[in-house]
Amino acid sequence: MSVSDSNREVEIKLRIPDAGAGQEMLERSGLKLAVARVFEHNILFDTEDLRLRSGRRLLRLRQVGESCWLTFKGPPEEGRHKSREELEVKVGALATMITVFDRLGYRPTFRYEKFRTEYTAGDGGGVVTLDETPIGCFLEIEGAPEWIDAMASKLGFRETDYLTASYASLYFAWCEQAGVQPADMVFDITL
Repeated sequence: MSVSDSNREVEIKLRIPDAGAGQEMLERSGLKLAVARVFEHNILFDTEDLRLRSGRRLLRLRQVGESCWLTFKGPPEEGRHKSREELEVKVGALATMITVFDRLGYRPTFRYEKFRTEYTAGDGGGVVTLDETPIGCFLEIEGAPEWIDAMASKLGFRETDYLTASYASLYFAWCEQAGVQPADMVFDITL
């Protein structure tokens, strides 16, 4: 089976100091707000024996407001950009989908949250998102490889700044470096 370009995700992440610096950087380079800041709750699912993870595949439910998306991601290809098959569809209620997965033998294995703001250059080449996560802020540039490189350069980054790890991988690395026991990557909302 071949994967069409529309079913392929090509992206990089870039670590930034904070959301304000990221927003200023994006606006200064001419990018325009496409989707206002939203809160995302993501749940990764796998089998008891972690068959998906061992095959470097991902099954995710993402909830934004009342909307929910089901995403499958295939194994990433090696390279300076993260490139992998991505199939996504809007689905019904999150609770119902969790029950369906449970019946099929898939269990929640990791939860992560972020605030995401989406920007565009207006050229149709791709999107840049500003992601605020519990482990810091990142820009995610998604599009054709040439567009990603040009946009990263325009924003003042070099290829050596590119991150191709998933948020889960970045979180586990952060936990190891901080000496924190890994759990879920969620915001601490205790007052």
